[in-house]
Amino acid sequence: MSSNAHITGWGMAVPEKVLTNQELEMMVDTNDEWIRSRTGIEERRIASDDETTASLATEAAINALRVAKLPPSQVDLIIVATSTPEYLFPATACLVQDRIGATTAGAFDLLAACSGFIYALNMAAETIRGGSNKNALVIGSETLSRVVDWTDRGTCILFGDGAGAFVLQASDEPGGIRSSVMRSDGSGGDLLWIPGGGSAEPATNQTVDDSHHFIRMNGREVFRFATRVMARSSEEAIKKAGMEVEDIDLIIPHQANLRIIDAAARGLKLPMERFAVNVQKYGNTSTASIPIAAVEAIEEGRINPGDNLVLVGFGAGLTWGALVATWTGPFAELKPIRMRRYRRLARVRSFLLRWARRLGAIFFGRRGDSA
Repeated sequence: MSSNAHITGWGMAVPEKVLTNQELEMMVDTNDEWIRSRTGIEERRIASDDETTASLATEAAINALRVAKLPPSQVDLIIVATSTPEYLFPATACLVQDRIGATTAGAFDLLAACSGFIYALNMAAETIRGGSNKNALVIGSETLSRVVDWTDRGTCILFGDGAGAFVLQASDEPGGIRSSVMRSDGSGGDLLWIPGGGSAEPATNQTVDDSHHFIRMNGREVFRFATRVMARSSEEAIKKAGMEVEDIDLIIPHQANLRIIDAAARGLKLPMERFAVNVQKYGNTSTASIPIAAVEAIEEGRINPGDNLVLVGFGAGLTWGALVATWTGPFAELKPIRMRRYRRLARVRSFLLRWARRLGAIFFGRRGDSA
């Protein structure tokens, strides 16, 4: 009998620095009224110099594990969905694994742009249903301010930084993640992309001078695409779960643009009150937007055990997807854990492992040996 994948923990982390529309007016040719009317965004969070995708992901993960009352040593799998990884390699997920002390976890990054959190949740859930994992940590984390051209008013007004995380756990009880839809259309890959930095256009002085390492977007076409797929993929996922739209208590959409969310509401014939919306506070945080919106909806009392939710998003690729879940909450029989202690132990363990490698290189290494 296969297990169900239940969402038992959640957490978020956002930078302290707030960048308002009024501040943007002093940086680029735009204004607060125009930004609000076109996007619904009022402000966004910007990472400080010492904040990175991995550090935000780590904080969100710790908060989610604390809610789930799950020790890091019991995490079997870590997936970080991100469009702004710490490095091309190693995976940001591996850095998180080390920092939280998840000593038996496999870890990898997933790149599906703003749809990445949906994709990652589905993949983690499938490993739980298949029996290969019992506990998984899924994180969406971004520092998009590092890849935004702050002279381009078409993109710099949209994006912000942050991270959100869910803990998935196996249980024979009904509920958890019920269905999912993942779709893509690579013919629209150049509608939203970063052209430089990959194997097609490696970094050179010229690519940097030409701003090829910043986000480029055809806003009109992305808007048209998003308004088509949000309602359609939600309906498909709801049908796969054996439900009707009326059975859904709350929809948590990717927070890219208020007008896109409004179009999805009209397409599903639902009032905006049935949608979780916080785009005005954070802008588009890509893979982090859905879990951040979920965490805030929980804090506002809008999500309770037994509620049926739809998580839906779209992004570069082009990619899109939706997921239906029956909300669970933490397993009642578990005892609270002290994440601060686990984090201290993780730091000590990482330090000792690094020194063990150095000592091994001194005492056992041979000149000329290499991987």
